[in-house]
Amino acid sequence: MEYKNETIRRQDRLLDKENAYQLLQAGEYGVLSMCTKEGGAYGIPVNFVWDTQSSIYIHCAPEGRKLTCIGHCPDVSFCVVGKTQIISNQFSTEYESIVLKCCAHIGLDTDERMHALELLLQKYSPDDMITGKKYAEKSFHRTEIIRLDIEEISGKSKQIINVPCSV
Repeated sequence: MEYKNETIRRQDRLLDKENAYQLLQAGEYGVLSMCTKEGGAYGIPVNFVWDTQSSIYIHCAPEGRKLTCIGHCPDVSFCVVGKTQIISNQFSTEYESIVLKCCAHIGLDTDERMHALELLLQKYSPDDMITGKKYAEKSFHRTEIIRLDIEEISGKSKQIINVPCSV
């Protein structure tokens, strides 16, 4: 997993590695972008969890468009947008975001799938772990896990000092 900001056009807006990893850890949703068999693009917002190493896990149904796209082409992009704020009087937006180049894997073994569900529970339902684990076990047969192995990350942010606009 390489943090690679060299190709970002606006070098004055780089998000440092530490803040990029914090966004990857704390981000609530990301957008998974894939190629379709027909040559088109398909992007969908999903919740996710980072294993704090080099992979992201996403859960889904055991069949569907995401899995079809990944079966066709496992090279995917994943984007997480953090804090944003429109600064109306400056016609601009403060933001932070990361874009990841990943290779998607499906058909994971049972232990890895259950581990991923536990990581998702720890992130999204930490106060309900016991009930969540029971729910995960009960619905395990109808749950697929996608692992995104992160190859590259880049990040950008824009901070604005809010001053009155004069024309």
